Amino acid sequence: MPLSWRAHRGTLAVPDKAWTIPMAKLLRTVGRLLAWLFCALVALLSLAWGTLALWYRLPGGDAMRVLGAGLWCALALAFFALAIRRRTWRPLLGYVGMYALLLAWWSTIEPSNHRDWADDVSRQLTGEVHGDTVVLHNVRDFAWRSDSDYDIRWETQSYDLDHLVSADAVLSHWGSDAIAHAMVSFGFDDGRHLVFSVEIRKRRGQEFSSIGGFFKDFETTLVAAPESDLIRVRTNVRGEDDYLYPLAIDRGTMRGLFLSYVNTANRLATAPAFYNTVTSNCVTVVYRMARHLDPGLPMDVRLLLTGYLPGYLYKIGALDHRLTLAQWNARARITERARASKPGDDFSTAIRTAPP
Repeated sequence: MPLSWRAHRGTLAVPDKAWTIPMAKLLRTVGRLLAWLFCALVALLSLAWGTLALWYRLPGGDAMRVLGAGLWCALALAFFALAIRRRTWRPLLGYVGMYALLLAWWSTIEPSNHRDWADDVSRQLTGEVHGDTVVLHNVRDFAWRSDSDYDIRWETQSYDLDHLVSADAVLSHWGSDAIAHAMVSFGFDDGRHLVFSVEIRKRRGQEFSSIGGFFKDFETTLVAAPESDLIRVRTNVRGEDDYLYPLAIDRGTMRGLFLSYVNTANRLATAPAFYNTVTSNCVTVVYRMARHLDPGLPMDVRLLLTGYLPGYLYKIGALDHRLTLAQWNARARITERARASKPGDDFSTAIRTAPP
């Protein structure tokens, strides 16, 4: 050992300088290794991002996308191999330049409201506010028999906010317990219910991809529809599992949230925006609207893991605490009631009528 106790005064001996040289060399070696590992991680992540960006957004069809993504990978790997072989950072400058060109191209990709859209998102919701009355244009009211068989109906509807009496959070699960699509349904004292849903705006024939949602593959749209459209299509046509949670919020907050949806719809109609799987999805958009009403609303991981959103709502007091969260989860499930309903039934009443 380099350290030893001196008999005199019981102090610890100072290590010999011969031991400090190998230690300093070891620390430098470890530092270089960590630096290389960090750079390798950054390089691999940037390589993967660039490949996916070209795959999802390069124009010209499948052949061009395969060619572009493949060429990007080949050039990037060539730069990396040259840097490792020659043990120098200089080849990486070529990769940095190539990446800068990619980012410059990426910045030119802008969202649009003018594409060949799928039927269910072909029109954009807009609204006019006249005092307590809101007139909504392009309210969707499809009659769904399957995802490819439906009656197309777009309507103009008026809503008197003085008759707004309820707001419900609706979660629709399609796979993992941690992931769900979130919507808000507003109820009026004449029995009508209107659901707002932030959704991807798919082009005709396009399929949803959570990965594509990171790469400007979809625009964002806001759909307003009765529950017999937006909820029923998920439970009865797509086989999703839906839950409805009555929100314990006052009428002023309900009114403010309803108007926030209208303002968001009007903004998207004039300034299109890309959907993003994490930063601009069905929950984060609503959260930003709600923050305007209550700036104190906390951020929470459950805003991303949307399947656990009821826990967040319970935490902030948006669910009545006279029931436990477990009791709310048990009472909220409406899937079987929705599937038992028939075309022509009052769907909103059916999903709220608990069995004996």
